[in-house]
Amino acid sequence: MSVQKLVELIQEKKNPTVAGLDARLEYIPECVTAAVRAEYGETLEGAAEAMLRFNKGLIDALCDIVPAIKPQAAYYELLGPAGAQVLRQTIQYAHEKKMYVIADIKRNDIGATASAYAEAYLGRSNVWGQELPVYDADSCTVNAYLGTDGIEPFLKECREREKSIYVLVKTSNKSSGEFQNRDMEGKPLFVRVAEQFEKWGEGLDTPSGFNQVGAVVGATYPEEQKIIRSIIPKAFFLVPGYGAQGATAKDIANAFNDDGLGAIVNSSRGIMCAWKKTGKNGEDWMEAARAEAIRMRDDIVSAIK
Repeated sequence: MSVQKLVELIQEKKNPTVAGLDARLEYIPECVTAAVRAEYGETLEGAAEAMLRFNKGLIDALCDIVPAIKPQAAYYELLGPAGAQVLRQTIQYAHEKKMYVIADIKRNDIGATASAYAEAYLGRSNVWGQELPVYDADSCTVNAYLGTDGIEPFLKECREREKSIYVLVKTSNKSSGEFQNRDMEGKPLFVRVAEQFEKWGEGLDTPSGFNQVGAVVGATYPEEQKIIRSIIPKAFFLVPGYGAQGATAKDIANAFNDDGLGAIVNSSRGIMCAWKKTGKNGEDWMEAARAEAIRMRDDIVSAIK
């Protein structure tokens, strides 16, 4: 699925948000983990199975109102080979439910190594002459620190398979300015990264008006959002930092265009852990996640209008 499909899903559901799915055991209620622990014991395989059941339940609860999910690969890797399998199964299940998937991997390298990352997450693995999908996400996050050498293998998959990427431009964490705001020949580094988008996105425009090369721009930096949007008006923004990291709906308004499109806002803990605020010991975890997703949708939509 290209960014064109993401835009269509956002318009269909009237919801520019994405549910982050972080594979953390402390986010899963006891009512889900108890049966798994009894069957698998306290093992990595058991933890992975609990995460898969939790993810599927969340996807079932959200798929008709939320257009996309964003699994964070690091937490799945923390569960070893079983976790990698859960990441793959989670992506497959989300696709069955017609959801767009952004694999949050923040990978980068050069040459064959960058190609391996791109082929694993967006493309195909060549196995004795057969092209086989591995994770098969619709999009992934990419670190631009190595320059165009590290971006090009991902662009190749975008061109050949209608995939998209989100390049880190201005991230939501507190220390991002240590490098991203440093002066680079008269402009901040994040501006210099944004200025590369026209080159990277050449030939990757879609009928929606947005390019397959998008940008990660933190909700915690509204002024930087405005600057970046002015430089790359055709880039779709992935906006982390809403909710748990302290940003509000008003903080993300600059990430959107005047038509209310141009960005998708992430919430992970807010949705996954919504059950912790209801006082029902997690028995209502699916209902709580859905209610929080609706609340977030309404909050974001009211701000960007």
